[in-house]
Amino acid sequence: MTFDFDRAVGRRGTDSLKWNRYPEDVLPLWVADMDFPAPEPVIEALRERIAHGVFGYGEDLPGLREAVCEWVGGSRGWTPHPESILFIPGLVSGLNVVCRAVGEPGDGVLVNTPVYPPFLSAPENQERRLESAQQQPVARGHVLRYEIDFDALEAAVGPRTRLFILCSPHNPTGRVFTPDELARVAELCRRHDLILCADEIHGDLVLADGEHTPAASLDPAVASRTVTLAAPSKSFNIPGLGCSLAIVTDPALRARIARAARGIVPDVNVLALHAALAAYTHCGEWLTALREYLTANRDFVVDFVGSHLPGIRVTRPEATYLAWLDCREAGIEGNPHRFFLDEAKVALNDGRAFGPGGEGFVRLNFGCPRATLEEALRRMRRALRSLDHR
Repeated sequence: MTFDFDRAVGRRGTDSLKWNRYPEDVLPLWVADMDFPAPEPVIEALRERIAHGVFGYGEDLPGLREAVCEWVGGSRGWTPHPESILFIPGLVSGLNVVCRAVGEPGDGVLVNTPVYPPFLSAPENQERRLESAQQQPVARGHVLRYEIDFDALEAAVGPRTRLFILCSPHNPTGRVFTPDELARVAELCRRHDLILCADEIHGDLVLADGEHTPAASLDPAVASRTVTLAAPSKSFNIPGLGCSLAIVTDPALRARIARAARGIVPDVNVLALHAALAAYTHCGEWLTALREYLTANRDFVVDFVGSHLPGIRVTRPEATYLAWLDCREAGIEGNPHRFFLDEAKVALNDGRAFGPGGEGFVRLNFGCPRATLEEALRRMRRALRSLDHR
């Protein structure tokens, strides 16, 4: 079967946050949703459920937990038990619930920056103290690769640190951490008695040279102190439906998280559950084709930056559809996010929102048809060229 990811689908005026935030002359390559239609089995499952016409309170769909476990076991090499799954309406909810469940007010939550912005806000939302250590970028020509600075991580752990939130695969750098790196993270958590919360929402979106290892797959002792957050939302482009999950193998930890969510976090809606079941049972071929398309888009971005955007370095993501651009040597005065928005009419994410290490960077979403990506990059090239004439 073939899938047409080159087909442009009009999204402006369709209640899309991504496309309606900025004026019509701006190309949006910012917030992390893709411009591709969801797989047909997902759409058909929604049609069938909507045709029933009654949308009451839902419950677990028969077979959904088993489908999740089979999917995780088949695609990530780790098969959790169905009872270890807690369904939640979004990964950001999951981050906040885990912060609320672990430790006490005033305790520390460790993160690795630059990182997905809700990692930075969730601890404070739940009366915890944010503690951070920067990852280190290593430049090879125009390509950046980020490495975990384990010395900085060790130094950031305080006497009241209780939780380490790891983004794996990493947003925004696109790193897929190796088993050895994950083992060092796990060892740090063991030595300091930290719970590890692994945001693995991009775990299905490994590109041609990526191989994702779930942190909880390392060994049972690691799994017992790990909360794995996952979802079909990024993989199958259904984030607006609101279905995510936490996999927690330790019963006591799972009960703490369930208590922290009780009365605050709503149940997942019935349409999202049906979409998730269809995604995990009928859309593997679609996902394989998507990863191939995203890999080609990734390579196009990296090559274009090297050839046509002087002074800019870029990550070569091993997963996700997000490129992280270092604009600090491009001769841009002020904020590069503002520069590309005003001068190129391209909306990117402002690197400052990703915490320490994000100043002077922008994040680019290449989960779109190639023609959209090409046009956005051409606009950015013209904007940089205009700096020579000022």
